[in-house]
Amino acid sequence: MIGLVMAGGRGSRMEFPAPEKLLLEYEKPIIFHVIDSLNDSHCFSKVFAATSPNSPDTKRVLEERGIETLDTQGNGYVNDLNFLLQKMDGFVFVVSGDLPLLDEEIIQKLVEFNSESVWTSFLVSKEFLNSLGLKSNLLVKYDSTECAYTGISIINADKIKNLNLVNEDYIILDDKRIAFNLNTNEDFELLNSS
Repeated sequence: MIGLVMAGGRGSRMEFPAPEKLLLEYEKPIIFHVIDSLNDSHCFSKVFAATSPNSPDTKRVLEERGIETLDTQGNGYVNDLNFLLQKMDGFVFVVSGDLPLLDEEIIQKLVEFNSESVWTSFLVSKEFLNSLGLKSNLLVKYDSTECAYTGISIINADKIKNLNLVNEDYIILDDKRIAFNLNTNEDFELLNSS
C-alpha cells in the first residue's frame, strides 16, 4: 500500500498569510506529524506528498528532508487527487496533510479496515466533532448520522482508471486523532491550548 499525503492546498480559510498552513509549528511543522506517522506505522511501501504551485515552501521543506513529492496543478483536492490516482496502482492510503494529532497507532487501525471496496472514506460524527470544539462545512449523512470527512480514504487505484463514478463506502470512527483537521485560525488556537 502507498501512503499519499495531500499537501497542495491554499489554506485559504487561515487568515494569516505566512507561513503556509502545513508549516505551522505544533512541536514541529504540522506536515511532519502526518509524514512521520505514516512512516512510523510501517504500513506503506512508499510515502509521497502531493504538492502544488499553492504550496512552494511546503514542497521545498519536504524535499530538503528527503520526502518525495508529486506535483499537481493545485486545482482543488478532488481534482489533484484524481490526477494522481490515474498514475498509481494498487491500494492508496490518502490523508490530508493537516491532521496534527495523527499517530502511527491510529494509522495501523485504519489500514486494518482495508477491504475490497474501491473507495472507503473515514468519517467522524458531527456530534463528536462539535464536542471537541471543531466545526465542518463538509458534512455527509451516513446511517442517519450527520458526519464530517476526516480527509482520510483508502482507494483501490486499479479500479478507478476510467474515471467513472465510484460508490464511496464510509466508516465512522470518532477519534480525536483523525477528527482534528486544521482549517482555521480558531482550530490552530484550539490545538495550541489543548
